[in-house]
Amino acid sequence: MGHRSRFSSDALGTAGRARLVGILLLAVYAASPAPAPAKARAPVNPLDSLAVEYTKLILATGERDPGYVDAYYGPPEWQREAAQAKADLSTIRAGAGRLLSDLDSVPPPNNSLDGLRRRFLRRQTEALLGRLAMLAGKRLSFDEESRVLYDAVAPHFPESHFQELVAQVAALVPGGGPVNERVDAFQRRFTIPRDRLDAVFQAAIAGCRERTQQHLTLPPGESFVVEYVTGKPWSGYNWYQGNYHSIIQVNTDLPIFIDRAIDLACHEGYPGHHVYNSQLEQHLVRERGWVELSVYPLYSPQSLIAEGSANYGVKLAFPQAERVAFEKARLFPLAGLDPAQADRYYQLLALKEKLSYAGNEAARRYLDGEIKADAAVDWLARYSLQSVERARQRLQFIDTYRSYVINYNLGQDMVSEYVAAKSGGDRARQWQVFVELLSSPRLPSDLTMK
Repeated sequence: MGHRSRFSSDALGTAGRARLVGILLLAVYAASPAPAPAKARAPVNPLDSLAVEYTKLILATGERDPGYVDAYYGPPEWQREAAQAKADLSTIRAGAGRLLSDLDSVPPPNNSLDGLRRRFLRRQTEALLGRLAMLAGKRLSFDEESRVLYDAVAPHFPESHFQELVAQVAALVPGGGPVNERVDAFQRRFTIPRDRLDAVFQAAIAGCRERTQQHLTLPPGESFVVEYVTGKPWSGYNWYQGNYHSIIQVNTDLPIFIDRAIDLACHEGYPGHHVYNSQLEQHLVRERGWVELSVYPLYSPQSLIAEGSANYGVKLAFPQAERVAFEKARLFPLAGLDPAQADRYYQLLALKEKLSYAGNEAARRYLDGEIKADAAVDWLARYSLQSVERARQRLQFIDTYRSYVINYNLGQDMVSEYVAAKSGGDRARQWQVFVELLSSPRLPSDLTMK
């Protein structure tokens, strides 16, 4: 594990102290609203007890499936009970089946939010049953797996689709040799030097946070710590701790290009995972007592919402022209990079983004047994235009997380279409719809409902 940086609003002016690269805590302290006067006790919501059962089933599964519970900040004794019981898969599966039956017997909710809640609990439980079946040895195709776990199926594209896009990129980076090698050589000109990485991230996080705060109120005392790590199959990860606090890890195994600073700062932080989890904790767990949102099962429909909203949040916080201007003015100088070729660099990135579904196709073909590992690496290098080194790291991710890959690009597209449909293209309204999405238990299938 590398060094740790703590981010804070008090230290935003210390970027010049490059040798003090350790500690910067981004936190907001706001006066908490006065508690509302006590009211007569409301009728017991039958979903509350079922939510407890659901939470305990997720924790029990986490004992059998390392990495399944991505975050938990509910009652600690429930986690201790799960660790002591070590329920077997058949016991958990029986409990999940009973939970589905009990959810179906609940009278129709009398408000739309409770309706979302019941659908959420039901679909998440179905995904739990799907994961349990996989742990017991059931083999699913890539599309079957993503439908069961993530409530969505990524589109299929023929190889010719990616060949046409690669030809467009080749024209932008002329020269000899394979296109992916030419692209990699060009992108390496925009590598953030290791000793400047923290300063660049400080500025990127500050910019993402400032733009996010213009449109939503962050919970009092929210904060996160950034750690630089190695030996991971991913480029960045948010480990939400509860109490509005996250640990964000950035993988430094491979060179980090200048555009990744904004990508990771927004995706993992503001207005991405850190904000998403904080909004759920504040508005649903604390204000409504919905304990089911205090646990986050990674292999579930919630992940498509989480990853899709985090990717969409990058573009929402930094529309393309504003992003390029910000990076050229603020981040390039901090990284010691010459912005003279920046415009061509961002043209290249825009074209590469259109190739994002090439990764899904590689994963689908590989996991369905149509191609072997070497062929999958070759596909990723050829059509995702990655170096062989990055393609191998990507295959490690696919080996670990399987059909989870759809949550990034398909998730972003689904969130983008949902927000566009609800906002009518108005930028202020886009933020409103986005914040509402972050503060609700919506499912991927909810995003496509008319």
